[in-house]
Amino acid sequence: MESLKNIVFDFGGVLIDWNPIYLYRDIFDTEEEMNHFLANVCRYDWNILQDAGRSLAEGTRILQAQHPEYREEIAMYYGSWDKMLGGTIEENIKLIKPLKEKYKVYGLTNWSAETIPIAMERYDFFKDLNGMVVSGAEKVIKPDPRLYHILLGRYEIQAGESLFIDDNYANIETAQQLGFQTIHLVDDANLEEILKAKAIL
Repeated sequence: MESLKNIVFDFGGVLIDWNPIYLYRDIFDTEEEMNHFLANVCRYDWNILQDAGRSLAEGTRILQAQHPEYREEIAMYYGSWDKMLGGTIEENIKLIKPLKEKYKVYGLTNWSAETIPIAMERYDFFKDLNGMVVSGAEKVIKPDPRLYHILLGRYEIQAGESLFIDDNYANIETAQQLGFQTIHLVDDANLEEILKAKAIL
């Protein structure tokens, strides 16, 4: 195994707690109504198209045309998007500075180019990163290997010298195929303990 030089973090579910429930639990009268809306209207596969570079305005307009009965609720998705931010995942955020003493630290995230500035303004950890690649700015999303190649090329780093941490296994699979060392961060996993067990931290 090549010596480790770089740590690459996914954001959502790893460093940032983001969930549409934080907004919509105050909008709908019942949890059942909210769950129906998120499962059938503002779905994951709709949101990911904005992460892939489609404008928020276009994504909103298309969905409102498909579901006019939810016009106002759909408008809130990006109109009140900041309310979906639950905060940082502090047990992982606290690892960035000690990791930076030994490695370069990067971000590789599926995120809209229009909403990432909101998170960047709110959370201080962004200034500690050596760089990041945001899918919405590049118009390509994980697990497409092209997004990983953008990271490698832009910062002139090698996959084999990099550890990629993500909570989505499909993204981990692509990283492994490209030669990254990986940690699939599952629920209740303790990242600090994992890194210490691997003698990385």
